[in-house]
Amino acid sequence: MSFETLGLSAPILRALKAENYEIPTPIQLQSIPVVLQGRDLLGCAQTGTGKTAAFALPILHMLYAKKLSGEPMKGIQALIITPTRELAIQIDESFTAYGRYTSIRHIAIFGGVSQHTQVQALKSGVDVLVATPGRLLDLIGQQLVSLRQIRYFVLDEADRMLDMGFIHDVKKIISLLPPVRQTLFFSATMPTDIAQLAQSILKDPQKVEVTPVSST
Repeated sequence: MSFETLGLSAPILRALKAENYEIPTPIQLQSIPVVLQGRDLLGCAQTGTGKTAAFALPILHMLYAKKLSGEPMKGIQALIITPTRELAIQIDESFTAYGRYTSIRHIAIFGGVSQHTQVQALKSGVDVLVATPGRLLDLIGQQLVSLRQIRYFVLDEADRMLDMGFIHDVKKIISLLPPVRQTLFFSATMPTDIAQLAQSILKDPQKVEVTPVSST
């Protein structure tokens, strides 16, 4: 099974070839068709399983298709929430790599640095926003970010959000999202709080579960 068989658009396949991606990992193979069908997804997967591409590739494909159709894309279309600055940067770099031939605009925002550069990028227009919860809520509070147009919402590393004390912030962000959207929820483990959160925000989700490739 190759990426070609998953129905991804030509510019994305071209980028994957440039990155020397040949065969999808189990999480990519199971998740990408589900996301392309427009269904919500509950993914039990750890870092190192190829999970970022499992949501980034279909989101890029769907946004690129909208762009080609001439449908106006006003405001941020996709929001990815992740617990740490390092993960936000890593996910944003993945969007750069996979979306290099699509002209889809994206940015990562996170705390611990001046907001100036991030705000300037947001003002020039962004299709995909990768964010840590604190900085996102801060910029929403300053009315510099609106979530009203979000079509695709990804909650990444949900159990780590809980461990790091971000779950209240995450619930606040979810309350600001449009009720009609596609939600992709990823967590390595499913403690009760996380399972309840997933149940409250997902609509008839497809569950995908993979074990990480063991490292020597």
